[in-house]
Amino acid sequence: MIKRIVLAGVWVSDQDVAKKFYVEKLGFDVQMDTVMENGYRWLEVVPPDADTALILAKPYLGQKDASIGVFANVVLSCDNILSTFNKLKSKGVKFIEEPNMQDWGMLQALFEDPDGNVFVLVEREIK
Repeated sequence: MIKRIVLAGVWVSDQDVAKKFYVEKLGFDVQMDTVMENGYRWLEVVPPDADTALILAKPYLGQKDASIGVFANVVLSCDNILSTFNKLKSKGVKFIEEPNMQDWGMLQALFEDPDGNVFVLVEREIK
């Protein structure tokens, strides 16, 4: 049976710009960065000590189902959202929603990567 989610994809227009953002601003680690024989670059970044990585991928030439600059459907958690928000904001991360309590009981903020992909940041204890 399925045990966990290993990878989630995020479409980006420039993998070098995306890599710099996720590593330098968000503090992710590069898990894999390789170019395959067909020239396609496979770039994975992961938060420290996390099990799930993000693939920062450029769409294939002519691919019609890849949208850049949309809601990424990725929720990232942190221990202290106010501290994390302030730290990321000081590094230039653009927040489109400051931390606020949601009806479903968690503090949430929304931020964008350089391509305008929107991510959710929550303060949530992982069990």
